[in-house]
Amino acid sequence: MAVYLFAGIAVRDFPGALAWYEALFGQPPSFFPHDTEAVWELAEGRSVYIVQRPEHAGHAAHTIIVDDLDAQVAGTAGRGLKPATQETYPNGVRKTTYLDPEGNEIGFGQVPA
Repeated sequence: MAVYLFAGIAVRDFPGALAWYEALFGQPPSFFPHDTEAVWELAEGRSVYIVQRPEHAGHAAHTIIVDDLDAQVAGTAGRGLKPATQETYPNGVRKTTYLDPEGNEIGFGQVPA
């Protein structure tokens, strides 16, 4: 069975969110399905998208696991974004969380080797 992830984030201000997520991911979207939706393919079969749906904005909570959390955080800082929180759990998992301007929570985590 093939497994794909297509995680959505509702936003009110599509142009503002587009700029913010480009800074977060460090690249423009992979494609635009329509005028108010943008998709970033983070890895094969794993995508995150924003879509203008004002009535649902600000309620997303996603965590993306990366190989090198320090590099991810440094790159994101270099693009002008600062984390809202940084945590280390008792099992050694580290997580850095960002809040977009509408309150959506996007975290990057790293599992210990």
